[in-house]
Amino acid sequence: MSNTIGNNLLHQSLLSPTVLEHQSRSNTSTSVRGNTFLQPQAYSLTHRTPISTDFWGRRVSLQKNRLQMGKMYTILRSVKAVLAADPSSMQQMEKFRLDEKVELQVDVGLPTSGSGSVVNIQVTSSSDSILLHWGAIKKRQDTWSLPRCRPVGTMVYKNKALRSPFVKSGANASLSIEIDDPAIEALEFLIYDEAQNKWYKYNGGNFHVNLPKKEFTTPNISVPEDLVQIQAYLRWERKGKQMYTPEQEKEEYEAARMELLEEVARGASVQDLREKLTSKNAASESKEQFVSESKNNIPDKEKDNNRKNIQSKVPKKQAQKTNFSNEKVQRKKRDIMSLLTKFTPESIKENISPSPEVLSPIKQFSMDKEVHIDGPIMNKKIYKLGDKELLVLVAKSSGKTKVYLATDLPDPVTLHWALSKNAGEWTAPPSTMMPPDSVSVDKAAQTNFTTSSVNNQSHKIQSLEIAVEGENFVGMPFVLLCGGNWIKNSGSDFYVEFKTRPAKVKKDAGNGEGTSKFLLDKIAELESEAQKSFMHRFNIAADLMEQATSAGEVGLAGILVWMRYMATRQLIWNKNYNVKPREISKAQDRLTDLLQNVYKSYPQYREILRMIMATVGRGGEGDVGQRIRDEILVIQRKNDCKGGLMEEWHQKLHNNTSPDDVVICQALMDYIKSDFDIIVYWKTLNDNGITKERLLSYDRAIRSEPKFRGDQKDGLLRDLGHYMRTLKAVHSGADLEAAIANCLGYKDEGQGFMVGVQINPVEGLPAGFPELLQFVMNHIEDRNVEALLEGLLEARQELRSLLSQSNSRLKDILFLDIALDSAVRTAVERGYEELNNASPEKIMYFISLVAENLALSMSDNEDLLYCLKGWNLSRSMFKSRDEHWALFAKSVLDRTRLSLASKAEAYHQLLQPSAEYLGTLLGVDQGAVDIFTEEIIRAGSAASLSSLLNRLDPVLRQTANLGSWQVISPVEVVGYVVVVDQLLSVQNKSYSTPTILVAKSVKGEEEIPDGAVAVLTPDMPDVLSHVSVRARNSKVCFATCFDPNILTDIEAREGKLLSLKPTSADVVYSEMKDDGLVSSANSNEASSTPSLSLERKQFSGRYAISSEEFTNELVGAKSRNIAHLKGKVPSWVNIPTSVALPFGTFEAVLSDNLNQVVVEKLLVQKKKLYEGQSSFLGELRNTVLELSAPPQLIKELKEKMQSSGMPWPGDEGAERWEQAWMAIKKVWASKWNERAYFSTRKVKLDHDCLCMAVLVQEIISADYAFVIHTTNPSSGDSSEIYAEVVKGLGETLVGAYPGRALSFICKKNDLKSPQILGYPSKPIGLFIRRSIIFRSDSNGEDLEGYAGAGLYDSVPMDEEDQVVLDYSSDALMVDGDFRHSILSSIAIAGNAIEELYGSPQDIEGVVKDGKIYVVQTRPQM
Repeated sequence: MSNTIGNNLLHQSLLSPTVLEHQSRSNTSTSVRGNTFLQPQAYSLTHRTPISTDFWGRRVSLQKNRLQMGKMYTILRSVKAVLAADPSSMQQMEKFRLDEKVELQVDVGLPTSGSGSVVNIQVTSSSDSILLHWGAIKKRQDTWSLPRCRPVGTMVYKNKALRSPFVKSGANASLSIEIDDPAIEALEFLIYDEAQNKWYKYNGGNFHVNLPKKEFTTPNISVPEDLVQIQAYLRWERKGKQMYTPEQEKEEYEAARMELLEEVARGASVQDLREKLTSKNAASESKEQFVSESKNNIPDKEKDNNRKNIQSKVPKKQAQKTNFSNEKVQRKKRDIMSLLTKFTPESIKENISPSPEVLSPIKQFSMDKEVHIDGPIMNKKIYKLGDKELLVLVAKSSGKTKVYLATDLPDPVTLHWALSKNAGEWTAPPSTMMPPDSVSVDKAAQTNFTTSSVNNQSHKIQSLEIAVEGENFVGMPFVLLCGGNWIKNSGSDFYVEFKTRPAKVKKDAGNGEGTSKFLLDKIAELESEAQKSFMHRFNIAADLMEQATSAGEVGLAGILVWMRYMATRQLIWNKNYNVKPREISKAQDRLTDLLQNVYKSYPQYREILRMIMATVGRGGEGDVGQRIRDEILVIQRKNDCKGGLMEEWHQKLHNNTSPDDVVICQALMDYIKSDFDIIVYWKTLNDNGITKERLLSYDRAIRSEPKFRGDQKDGLLRDLGHYMRTLKAVHSGADLEAAIANCLGYKDEGQGFMVGVQINPVEGLPAGFPELLQFVMNHIEDRNVEALLEGLLEARQELRSLLSQSNSRLKDILFLDIALDSAVRTAVERGYEELNNASPEKIMYFISLVAENLALSMSDNEDLLYCLKGWNLSRSMFKSRDEHWALFAKSVLDRTRLSLASKAEAYHQLLQPSAEYLGTLLGVDQGAVDIFTEEIIRAGSAASLSSLLNRLDPVLRQTANLGSWQVISPVEVVGYVVVVDQLLSVQNKSYSTPTILVAKSVKGEEEIPDGAVAVLTPDMPDVLSHVSVRARNSKVCFATCFDPNILTDIEAREGKLLSLKPTSADVVYSEMKDDGLVSSANSNEASSTPSLSLERKQFSGRYAISSEEFTNELVGAKSRNIAHLKGKVPSWVNIPTSVALPFGTFEAVLSDNLNQVVVEKLLVQKKKLYEGQSSFLGELRNTVLELSAPPQLIKELKEKMQSSGMPWPGDEGAERWEQAWMAIKKVWASKWNERAYFSTRKVKLDHDCLCMAVLVQEIISADYAFVIHTTNPSSGDSSEIYAEVVKGLGETLVGAYPGRALSFICKKNDLKSPQILGYPSKPIGLFIRRSIIFRSDSNGEDLEGYAGAGLYDSVPMDEEDQVVLDYSSDALMVDGDFRHSILSSIAIAGNAIEELYGSPQDIEGVVKDGKIYVVQTRPQM
């Protein structure tokens, strides 16, 4: 294909004519010789490669002139596409076709400043994950150089290339690269689609862009050095005042000189340059500042030894402009919601491998062999030999011990072996036991393996069988000889035992539900290899990262659990394997690099990735890890301490360094500081979990205690302190000092054989950030921690934007953030003493700081951020002396506790299944497994926040006169104490003796079990929730206890007989003797449950009726009551229009021929249910949902709804009617929900006689919803109204939604004076579009003495939207006049309805745009 291009480049060829061979074919056009736009590097390759029509890099034809299209076939000598810009042209452009849907355009030109070249690259693609993988070519260099001037978001890839993201605009993604280094002659690049893992190359090679060469003759003059210095400073300033190494400084200085020489070449005089430079605020003091500062960017060794591990990295002028003094940080004002991170939670389910494991040839051989062995298998192991395997199988067969060996090594293998009478010893085997062709050698024998195939496959296996007679030998030591090399087991002899080891009795691991089972099984399989060393463990973890990431959050949870078991020493750290520290460091670095990449690519997993990284530690390039081994030798040599403990520790470090070494180093420093007090040494070790036995358990045991001379003290303290940084750099990812040093950079010179280390500063740190970190370190040990906490939080806020950007040093930024987070927790715990006598405002301020810290580490932090806004409002109310500050703060405290509980539950669901499954597979101590998630939570900021809440709670309760109890149902009772986790778990139980239940969790929708006389809970169900109403109706004492000490005291009396005497605000309890129960029972004998019965309702022949037709025979009390209100309540109280599906409609639908099959299924399921199989309740509900609507029902319901002015769903399409019909069926199906079914059984109601009408109403899209009891249910006071209000729909009030509603009372003789009892703590509000709701209205709700209301479901046609609520800006909370108006209106409406009926009423309604709507009323039970 002939390619043409515009821009005055007629028929310029893809490649230079010198490397094209045109073949004579029809329709073939010839290329015109001329100035080439694309130019090969013909000297780079000598072979010729044909280009097919499908190669990457086909160019797109750009026809600005009408040119003949044809075909062109070429042979080229270079695999690189070379773009050469014409120096005489300001802009050159070429296009390529990368594949059918992807195009590439490259422009080369000069920037307007004239200081260098600009390469503009544009990719047309639908992908959002295109990256440029690139580098620069300098003079006389073949390898890629990495320019310092890089596009935003560029990351360094393995220190060999740069990766820059494109800026997406529609289908085009563009990127500009400015090259200001005159030494760079060309750019090379590839295009990489990260999402598809796809590379776009040019014929298998790189795209190569030659930069324009500027021809100028340097005048025979020199540029004054002072001007070069000023130009260098301006370049440094222009590039963001980056930190340069000495080599970089030299390069920059020479680049500045070249820029000035170019100016001279274009005609500028030295005087012109001087005037130009000095006019840009670049006077000599700036130059001097740059020169002096740049020399101090990387401290020399002397400075490094004297610093406190932190050094300012910014020019002095900039350092003066800080937002803090030495005593206080001036926090920047930020919008709290800018911290919002929100992701859709993943469903956690078992993750099973999509395909079975493919057996290796050796495993296949083993399986085949085991089938034919007629005796027991005594021992079996498969060793890894690189990518090959060795099987050793021991079995008893025909009275002999048989050893089977097999390997898939390709070269011939010889077994060098012996037998052992004592474990491990080498004894020459008797000749009678040696296989044929064996050769005896000193204390051993040699036998060749024989070659065979597995199942006639192509895989070749070498195998050998040895039969050992008698019982004199206990095992067989051996090594292998292959290809002239001895093969051992990690440096030691192989050894196989001939006896069967007693198997550990393991707990059943279960089926791995809720885990990435296949991943955890793989981890368990590889654990024996991982135990060799940290190097092995980290490399295995790195190998598994792709699988873990593809499994999602549950896969990463598996990695976290495994790494956590390692970090807490539940797994073996090192087992008979020598490894260099730099190898551990390199493996650690590899793993953390992968974690960093996942963190960048999958923001929804960042929280769990932070936890993994904090567990693993930072790692580092080889030199950092190698210093662990090298530096200890220097310490020994410099301080003359080459024997004893120091030598033993050196041997341990040489063999396998671990986090224990950080503790040992600290213990030695504490010992020296205490004037060599050995008790101090052991205390530091023991406080950090290291005992004498642990020291002896190392492969290179530490047996000695430290013994130093007085003259060694200063030198050892200095050198061990320096060494501690090296240890922490590798092992302590959350260590603040090491993390700061890694971000700000440091340099250590090598000594003799010891390698030097230079860590460069992270680029792009915020201005003034080093000073902020210096402030933190200056105050890190302060007893008064407020200023420190402010500094730590400010530092985390400053880092936050960098954590979401591409950065080659992202993991260093992450580890710094993790360290700052850890420092907040430590500071808060140290600051508890400071809060002992603090004001409530200060405690609330500390809570807000810790909540902010937690929000910075969390994904899905919306609820916590609204809590934080609530705390800020609480503090404002306190300062302004608002009388409600304590009540409001208590609601925020309750909500914060709910948020923490929700987070803990989410952790438990995510992590505990993996902890239990993997812990069982690996034989981890059961205690550690059981508390795994609990310990994770304790280690985080949530634990600190919880402690602060516990400090504030009693203060708020006392200030707001809340007391220790909220009594929901005040009934005096006597019963035996039983403690349960959840009321839901025992709601269907029947207690034979009067029982006081202490339930840790009560949601609000539960039933109270038979025999329960009281329910006490720390949970906070609404006073008007279903369970609260049931308690009052059943005369059960029900109360919330806010004081954990009181509740703990009651729980401690489990099994004892207790008397409860509640008042409206307190519960008095005392122990009783059993005869007290007898007298109490006698006094209650007369109050047995009355007999109840239901009248079966008949179908009237009408499928739908209007509100004017509501009667006792057609609908329940709910429908009749709402119809009765119309026209009888004040005109400002709005009543929604209603229609109904009357009693008998459900039964009529069942009898329709459309539903004959459904009826048959229901009959079978009901028979099973009545036989006692309550599990069929769910199946019954599902079967009801299969019903079809008779056409007559649809016709009548449509007519009634339209004639009543209600919208007909079918007008919006058939799908909308189907939604409405499904909602109706769900109401009918709720007849068989568990709560309702067991409730009717308890009172011996005939469940078949329960009939369900359906009240149909248009939903008011509510701002608020309310429930009114016109007699206070807690106190029984008929002179006051009690009401609760929630944001959104009322389902969050009456349903099982956590948190409290706003509650208030109002005296009936003063309805304009509502009194707030509590502010809302419910985190969730339900909101819905204009829709229809179908309300249950059963004949069971009309029975006197039976609380049937709320047992059955009301179902909206559309799903509600769950919205996380922000009370800090809600008018009902912050606008006193609005609140007074709304609450007064609710109270007046309730009083009017009570007066209408002449009895206490239970009323539900909503508020929309300030208007009151009542949606139902019924007698208050």
